[in-house]
Amino acid sequence: MTDQLHDSALRGFASDNYSGVHPVVLLAIATANSGHQVAYGEDVYTERLQEVFAHHFGNGVEAFPVFNGTGANVTGLQSMLPRWGAVISASTAHINSDEGGAPERVGGIKLLTVPTPDGKLTPELIDREAWGWGDEHRAQPLVVSITQTTELGTAYSVEEIRTIADHVHEHGMKLHMDGARISNAAASLDLPLRAFTRDAGVDVLSFGGTKNGALGAEAIVVLNPAASEGLKYLRKLNMQLASKMRFVSAQLIALLEGDLWLENASHSNAMARRLRDALDAGIAAGELPGLGFTQQTQSNGVFATLPAGVADRLRERFRFYDWDAARGEVRWMCSFDTTEDDIDAFVDGIREELARA
Repeated sequence: MTDQLHDSALRGFASDNYSGVHPVVLLAIATANSGHQVAYGEDVYTERLQEVFAHHFGNGVEAFPVFNGTGANVTGLQSMLPRWGAVISASTAHINSDEGGAPERVGGIKLLTVPTPDGKLTPELIDREAWGWGDEHRAQPLVVSITQTTELGTAYSVEEIRTIADHVHEHGMKLHMDGARISNAAASLDLPLRAFTRDAGVDVLSFGGTKNGALGAEAIVVLNPAASEGLKYLRKLNMQLASKMRFVSAQLIALLEGDLWLENASHSNAMARRLRDALDAGIAAGELPGLGFTQQTQSNGVFATLPAGVADRLRERFRFYDWDAARGEVRWMCSFDTTEDDIDAFVDGIREELARA
């Protein structure tokens, strides 16, 4: 047996990817581990997963388990586009800023990006790049990609998504959703998954499991079969076809068959809200000089600004990332296993470092 090499008491707020795997998900992997099952998705777990996704999104959907969010985004978008197609997204979108150029270099997809104040697109913002159809000199804008919740921790309402979908479809384009934190969005909106995806006009969804307690388990969910083709081949082409797929599917079943997905997301959201409320109270009491916020806290992330030097000193005790170092903006993420004690200790650390500043 391999010795534990890390300090399990170490806590951080850098990413919800830092957390471990939920014990129920680990048990699901172990339960699926006995005997033989047909490889490459012809197993009973992947078959059952289709029923689980149909329960959440309605009959006629098809789910393609993959290893990671970048693979889900690149492969899903490829299935929605011809070679000359382009994707409109927010400039802060993960496909643009955090995937190493994979959509363009691996997927061969031109990205047309738009700056946004809160990570959210609107029809007006989309129209900045939704033009030039029929112009042979311009990559054709044929897909719009939105993220729910966004990279800035904000959540689209059902009405906002439906308005975007109607606008996109009226222009003959398709709508993709990066749902790396879709469970956090459902918890924040207090809505079923279908309400702000399929029912709101989303065509293809990247469904995130890893940030919500799974171990390398995501899925491309085709909500509108007319909007996607070739995923059977593209998944293998993009090195996202798991040979032992039962272990990916079993994890997603463990999350989605009951309420674990919602419990995990609700908890991480609640911890972010606890952090934000404690800091807001400290600001109101004049105890946290120089601390500010740049975004609403609508999911499991808090975006804040700190005076010069504070973030680096605080990072000696708690790991987290700069978001925009030039203006002192940082991102603090909570996970399904973040505790109230973690939050309280972090708030105390912030208070101490601001006092020193």
